Parts: sequence; structure tokens; C-alpha cells
Amino acid sequence: MKFRAKIADTGCLNHFTRISNMIAKLAKTCTLRISPDKLNFILSDKVANGGVSMWCELEQESFFSEFQMEGISAENNEIYIELTAENLSRALKTAQNAKALKIKLTNKHFPCLTVSVDLLSISSSSRIVTHDIPIKVIPRKLWKDLQEPVVPDFDVSIYLPVLKTMKSVVEKMKNISSYLIIEANLNGELNLKIETELVCVTTHFKDLGRPPLASGSASQGRNPEQMAEVRIDVKKLLQFLAGQQVNPTKALCNIVNNKIVHFDLLLEDVSLQYFIPALS
Repeated sequence: MKFRAKIADTGCLNHFTRISNMIAKLAKTCTLRISPDKLNFILSDKVANGGVSMWCELEQESFFSEFQMEGISAENNEIYIELTAENLSRALKTAQNAKALKIKLTNKHFPCLTVSVDLLSISSSSRIVTHDIPIKVIPRKLWKDLQEPVVPDFDVSIYLPVLKTMKSVVEKMKNISSYLIIEANLNGELNLKIETELVCVTTHFKDLGRPPLASGSASQGRNPEQMAEVRIDVKKLLQFLAGQQVNPTKALCNIVNNKIVHFDLLLEDVSLQYFIPALS
């Protein structure tokens, strides 16, 4: 089992750093899946038990100038490792204005993901900063629990408003209630609503649009004005919104009535799926 990769382009390095920062805000501990053509950051808390789940996918050829890996076997040419996301984010912060970044699997008394940063220097000498990030190698028998989540049959799919605007609204709402109701319909209307014994506050977004081909079987024949809704922990939604480091080219919200909300963000060469379950 081997892995080594290099990023030599400054733009790619900065983009990879932003993605790492985003993952660190969304997950304390995550799984990194390494395959010949993709990297995946995975959070697989059990949605049925109230946990969120995440699937972030990066096309390796869009980031790395060099990429070599050997999985556990020819038939299972993948590597799954568990790491603390903040450790990777901290290591990459030293890579600002670096000439190059190298990442590889090593064993230094314990399994590590070693990050080597080639820093610019005023003199002709090179300065290398190395970070050894402790990891846990995940055995093959546990891989089945770390596969891409299946998007449930949704009632409504809708484009999201500007995420910064949505975050600003939710930040104010969290001071009033611990939960929030997301409502949306097929006419492109989205409501963020909180209700308490003393007050009901709703923020309305209109004309957001419906993604093309966005039609789960549950939405067939549905009244376009009928709202689908899901009641979720306001802090979990705010954590998701606060974690966004770059503006996505597309941001979708799929609602499975009273069960789950699925966010699907498409960035340049990166996709992120995030699931928040309904409160019981």
C-alpha cells in the first residue's frame, strides 16, 4: 500500500487548502479515500441516530501534477485512512506562497500522512517544512460503511440562495430557537422558519429556480405550491453554512419531507454532498 502526490501549481495548492479548511469546519474526524482518479473526504455518522453525513469528491488530476498510489490489492485498488481534519488544515496553512507541496503515506513509529511544504526563500537555498499527521488505516471489511451515500427519493429540489446571505439569516435565528424548519416547493420558493411559544419568524426566498431533471418519484404529480418541510437542528445547518470557503457554481437543496435535507454543492473540480436528518 503506497501513496505519494505533488501539487506544483499555486492556484491548485490554494484551492486544495480552501477545501481542507472547509472539511475541518464540517468534520472533526473524517475518512480520506484515495483511489487512482479521485480523493474523497467522508463523514459517515449514522443519520438514523441524528448524525450528519458528508461525501466530498475531488478529481485528482485537477489538483496534482504527480500522483502515484497502490491500494491493498489489484482488485481493491483503494486506500482508506482516518485522520483529524484540523491537523491536515493546519499543515496546509504553512503552504501559503509555497513552491510545491508533497503528500505521502509514511510509517514513523506509527502510520502517518506526511505533508512536506517547499517554501520560497530569499536565498537560493530551499526550505522544507514537514508535518507528520497521525492516521488510522481502515481495514477492507469496514469499507462497506464508507461508500457514497444514496440520495433518497426527494419531494422537492431547489436551488439555494447565496450561502452568505443564508448564513447571516440562520445566525440570527439560532439566538431564538434551537431548531429550524426548512420549507420549499416546486415553484422555487424557500422558507427558513423558527417557531417558539412567543414568536414565529420566517424568511422567504423566491424565484430560486428548480434544477433541470430534478424529479424524484415523490415529486411526480405534486402540487407546485405545496411545501415540503424538514425540521432540523439549527446548529448543524449553521455549521454547514459556516464551513463554505468558496462560492459554489451550483448549490442545491433536496428535501425528503419530514425526514432529511440533502445539500449538493458543485465547485470547480469538487463536489460536496451533505445530509442533515430531521429532528424526531
